[in-house]
Amino acid sequence: MAQLLSVNVALPRDIEWKGKSVYTAVWKEAVGGRRKVGKLNIEGDGQGDLQGHGGEHRAVLVYQIDSYHYWERQVGRKDFVFGQFGENFTVEGLPDDEVCIGDRYRIGDAVFEVTQPRVTCYRVGIRMDEPRMAALLVEHHRPGFYFRVLETGEVAAGDEIVKVSDGPERMSVAEVDALLYLTGHSRAQLERALRIPALPAGWRSSFRALLQQGPNERQAKGNPGLAVVSPPPAWTGFRPIRVSRIDQESNSVFSLVLVPADGKPLAPALPGQFVVLRLHLQSGVPPVLRSYSLSDLPGSQHYRVSIKLEEKGLASTYLHTRIKPGMNLEVSAPRGSFTLRSDGEPVVLLSGGVGATPVLAMLHALAAEKSSRPVWWLHGARNREDHPFREESRRLLRGLKYGHSHIQYSRPGPADRRGVDFDEAGHLTVSAFDKIGVPHEGQFYLCGPPAFLRELTTGLSAWGVPSDHIHTEVFGTLDSITPGMKAEAHSPHVPVEPAGFGPRVSFARSGLTLPWDAKYRSLLELAEACDVAVRWSCRTGVCHTCETALIEGDVEYDPEPLDPPAKGDALICCCRPQSEVVLDL
Repeated sequence: MAQLLSVNVALPRDIEWKGKSVYTAVWKEAVGGRRKVGKLNIEGDGQGDLQGHGGEHRAVLVYQIDSYHYWERQVGRKDFVFGQFGENFTVEGLPDDEVCIGDRYRIGDAVFEVTQPRVTCYRVGIRMDEPRMAALLVEHHRPGFYFRVLETGEVAAGDEIVKVSDGPERMSVAEVDALLYLTGHSRAQLERALRIPALPAGWRSSFRALLQQGPNERQAKGNPGLAVVSPPPAWTGFRPIRVSRIDQESNSVFSLVLVPADGKPLAPALPGQFVVLRLHLQSGVPPVLRSYSLSDLPGSQHYRVSIKLEEKGLASTYLHTRIKPGMNLEVSAPRGSFTLRSDGEPVVLLSGGVGATPVLAMLHALAAEKSSRPVWWLHGARNREDHPFREESRRLLRGLKYGHSHIQYSRPGPADRRGVDFDEAGHLTVSAFDKIGVPHEGQFYLCGPPAFLRELTTGLSAWGVPSDHIHTEVFGTLDSITPGMKAEAHSPHVPVEPAGFGPRVSFARSGLTLPWDAKYRSLLELAEACDVAVRWSCRTGVCHTCETALIEGDVEYDPEPLDPPAKGDALICCCRPQSEVVLDL
């Protein structure tokens, strides 16, 4: 007989971990008496990170006493207490390899539905004092699972757990967990999983992404259900490419047209991708690395990068004043997942200033294929003199059957003509989209300054655009993902401790290069010591949140990830450099 052995709750609190404060409710404690179970949690319980935990489909976390005994044997411990694994219900029975997604149970006078396996999270490793615990739960097929509350009521330790109904497809918790996080899934399994109504939208979206991947693409392209990554790069490291032409696009933006220095064709990029330039500004000092979007029609004969001349920009000043036609630059292969989707939905290209570059490449691609999709070109600039690609974008739009344009100048000049040079004064805002006829159901591609992206992304969400229809490209460092920790913005810097003696590590977006120090367990820890913006969740090579483009170099893993990253990428939470490396961070 299945039975509820313990009800465990905790409210979030700050704990110290590696010198930082983590807000978490993983330290659950058993409580006596009957407890009311609501739609979002149990009386007296809470979640510290609502992005990764909590919500309707993750209201109650369940773990089995049999798995307690299993881990006691595995780790050689006898000090476990109820709530040890951060669960709300410790139960007798309900093993992960038998309980299925969609199964329904009555406990006390409440009714529950199994929705998904436990979300991988580093905080269970903190509670267990075992950093690899998030990976071990998946690797050993003992993740535990979440309940959705169908009928609220009261529960207590000792209540019998009675199955009410079976879920469709009979896919166990362990099978679904392995389907996402481990290698070796089949198309039939993915199709079965997608037929389970109880499975939450996030898992369904991940399985659809896996289903769209070809059978031979997994090794090269990684796991699209876990990370949105670019296709494998055409070459590793940097290749010499010659500057054939320099064009002035506006007062502050200029373009470099690049052709193969060795006469061999270039690898065609996907519209929206970028390349990294390695610039040797001064002899005897580390090179400067800068990422620039390709702004022309993707092809194999040439690349074009368009650069804003910044007042104190080392790289842009060097390129503007020192580089001449006929000179060579070191250029990486095209990278990036901010690329145009090939579906039939309307396309809305939103940009501010030099942020036009990646979406201009998309406009080129749409015009070249004479697309019949409705295409909207929405751009914000200061004035006519600072409006790059003005005539080029108009020419491309004229070649589209359903091309639309709306230009806004924030500070029109005296000679700027409304209705000719621009449509409205002010900044681009979503509040005007209904008036100008922008469709709600399109795919939206955004690139521009950080404030521009924040305001438009928030506005589009409030306007009703689904999050998976909003695609953004960020110039500079990405926003951090550090679950449970307060976001602290610091400029990247070399650690205050003495430098190491290992291979050189470069964080391309942050403009930082330093030698590796073996005291760090991973590239993630080095990045954190430098206050480089990073993204992570499990810290053990499971969730792929930390997956980062490896522009140059080789890494070694410890522990080995459960599912390897895409070719040309690295899981920085569990790898170290084997040679000089350049990371897209």
